[in-house]
Amino acid sequence: MKIQYWQLLALAAVAGLITGWLAIRILKFISRKQETKTWQTVHRSITNVFYFFFLVLFVNLVANNRYATREESYLIFSSSKVALIAVSTWLAIRLALLFEKLILNQLDLNKTNNLQERRVFTKVKFIKRMIVIAILIVAVALLLLSFQRGREFGLGLLTSAGIVSVIVGFAAQKTIANLLAGIQIAFTQPIKIEDVVIVEGEWGTIEEINLTYVVVRIWDLRRMILPITYFVEKPFQNWTRSDSSVIGSALFYLDYHTPVTPLREKFLALLTETPLWDGITAALQVTDTKDQYIVLRAIMSARSAPDAFDLRCYIRENLIEFIREEYPVSLPVLPIQPLHHQAD
Repeated sequence: MKIQYWQLLALAAVAGLITGWLAIRILKFISRKQETKTWQTVHRSITNVFYFFFLVLFVNLVANNRYATREESYLIFSSSKVALIAVSTWLAIRLALLFEKLILNQLDLNKTNNLQERRVFTKVKFIKRMIVIAILIVAVALLLLSFQRGREFGLGLLTSAGIVSVIVGFAAQKTIANLLAGIQIAFTQPIKIEDVVIVEGEWGTIEEINLTYVVVRIWDLRRMILPITYFVEKPFQNWTRSDSSVIGSALFYLDYHTPVTPLREKFLALLTETPLWDGITAALQVTDTKDQYIVLRAIMSARSAPDAFDLRCYIRENLIEFIREEYPVSLPVLPIQPLHHQAD
């Protein structure tokens, strides 16, 4: 009887290996035949799982049968059941990652106006993380339900969500608040991946949005780590929430002898010569007057925040050079403060 049981297990293992090998070969054949990125992604994502999934599945199906003794059946069946839960969890997580890759492969984040793409990217990333967490929770519960001693605890994990949430709520209020804020941000989207923001007086871009925290890449490549609740509870500037284009400004403090019209003509000429300007917004105006100088403000639009920064620097450099060469009298002269000497 023992030989027949082990022979049956061996046949099941061989059948599982053959089935997994055939499934992998079919996926490989389809990916080569179709020559599409979708099928290539499917093939790369779940190939490794199939080497083990069918093997464990077939062994589990025949592990508990009349040819085995009670001890053999319990040992092999319990072990194969744990292995099946583990491999199934692995497969489910790989399918969630595959879902993420298939959607993200359709997005072009490198194009100029990528607002919609960044919205989808942010949502997909967050949904994937929530799915993976749910899969792991279910897997742990099923694992506990597989054993008599752990069954009570497993059922409690699945059915006593209210009690557990109250207990965990007192112990981890901040974590739960961050998690709920993450869900709110994923769907209302006050921030998205690659949004340009100003937080805590720093200019940077959103690099990562995780379940409980956000990573902001500062302009000088430092990283600012903020709890995700920060973007729900505190005010901050988002320069690219509804559009990736940005209007930049440059201020010039000049003498009253400054001829504004030639400067405006030069300003417009400089904009037409650079690809940094998107051709939408441009203006040069006197926005204020002081005792010793006037204030000229140049505003210009660009396709993105980095382009706007470079465009502002470009305009400042070239307009200052133009003023220095053509209208040096327009440059401000600081009044000389008289020196006060104490009497001997």
